[in-house]
Amino acid sequence: MKIDKLFDVKGKVALVTGGSRGIGEMIAAAFLSNGVKVYISARKADPCDQKAIELSEKFGSECISIPADVGSMEGILKLTEEIKAREDKLDFLINNAGAAWGEKIDDFSETGWDKVMDLNVKGMFFTTQKLLPLLRKAGTLELPSKVINIGSIDGINTPAFENYVYSASKAAVHQLTRHLASKLVRENILVNAIAPGPFPSRMLGSAVAHDFSPLEERSPVKRIGTMEDIGGLAIYLCSRAGNFTIGETITCDGGLTACSGHNLSV
Repeated sequence: MKIDKLFDVKGKVALVTGGSRGIGEMIAAAFLSNGVKVYISARKADPCDQKAIELSEKFGSECISIPADVGSMEGILKLTEEIKAREDKLDFLINNAGAAWGEKIDDFSETGWDKVMDLNVKGMFFTTQKLLPLLRKAGTLELPSKVINIGSIDGINTPAFENYVYSASKAAVHQLTRHLASKLVRENILVNAIAPGPFPSRMLGSAVAHDFSPLEERSPVKRIGTMEDIGGLAIYLCSRAGNFTIGETITCDGGLTACSGHNLSV
């Protein structure tokens, strides 16, 4: 029951998709701070490579860049084959890569719909599928491997913005999490989801013109999320402390969902 054992993740190997910025970077940083070897992927190669160098130097742990677009099967295969060539097992898979698309309902495009669904749902499923051999090798009854799917409170509440496909895709992520969990728990692979509220990111910033103060004011805790908030939850789920939490979608939103009756969704 000692904290240094209960939440220990040192020596593990993780992949964080969309790990070069935003929530993915925060989770990668939390892992690296605690001795995890972390692979990060992102669609743009140069920022991903630079971020891996920056995080390695900052936290004194190994962060490796594998640029890939997990919105396509070609990109998924490139990423997963590269991981398999470097590692014989994978302890943690964080399916964080995602996209949003906002348009008025009368103008909402098929292009936007397909892009978001392909990345947020299809990409998540097939990345997990292709990495199952490594997750199976890592997982034991006492120390299961872990998959965390990043959903959103927009897949729970009714969003304020016209991001129809984003909210639909994140609701799908939450249900996919439960379905995967029910199957993979028998193979010592535990699957859960996190549904974040507002965290500083380029995606959220573009929706609010990078002015987070209105979101902070509407939040019950009067702030948006930090690395400690999302990173701490990821460490909990991936450590021994999280071994009896399976198939859950855990909100990490400063109380926005609990107060959704006050129309505080973002």
